[in-house]
Amino acid sequence: MSTSVILCGVGGQGTVLASKLIASAAMECGLPVKTAETIGMSQRGGSVFSHLRLGEGVACPLMGTGSADLIIAFEPAEAVRQLPFLREGGSVVVSNAPVVPVSAMTSGPRYDIDAVLGYLRSSVENLVEIDAAAAARDLGSAKCLNVVLLGAAVRTGMLGLSEDDVRAAVERLVPARFLELNLRALTYTAG
Repeated sequence: MSTSVILCGVGGQGTVLASKLIASAAMECGLPVKTAETIGMSQRGGSVFSHLRLGEGVACPLMGTGSADLIIAFEPAEAVRQLPFLREGGSVVVSNAPVVPVSAMTSGPRYDIDAVLGYLRSSVENLVEIDAAAAARDLGSAKCLNVVLLGAAVRTGMLGLSEDDVRAAVERLVPARFLELNLRALTYTAG
């Protein structure tokens, strides 16, 4: 049995670190892992996404249309962009905070966050929205949103890893000065 996960966001949101945390946790559990990342103009707010496949019988990290069990999206429009990969009955964990591309801030088309979130709500049966502003306020930093989303993904049950598995990966890979913040982020739930 295998689990297929897509992580997506824009440059600087911690997509690559979250991917490494999942892969490390899975390998420590003895699961084979295949990963592939695309980092397009990430330093300029461009799309970043990772395909991860965990478990036996996986020959290739890349997924076809309708085959992802879980999408972890750090940016709502990037969730919509990756939605064709989600299988029927799959789950999406998404931050509700838009990261507006430079083109939209200048003279490009307007970014309508309400329309994007509305589309996700109407298209995804198993949707978990994370209030990014509340998480940043409650934790004292927006820099750990990637781990907040990862914790929420663990709680969906779709990732196939436990919170303890991911906590151990955080302890191995996150620098000491950020460790306490990220451990709190992993268990964060609004309210």
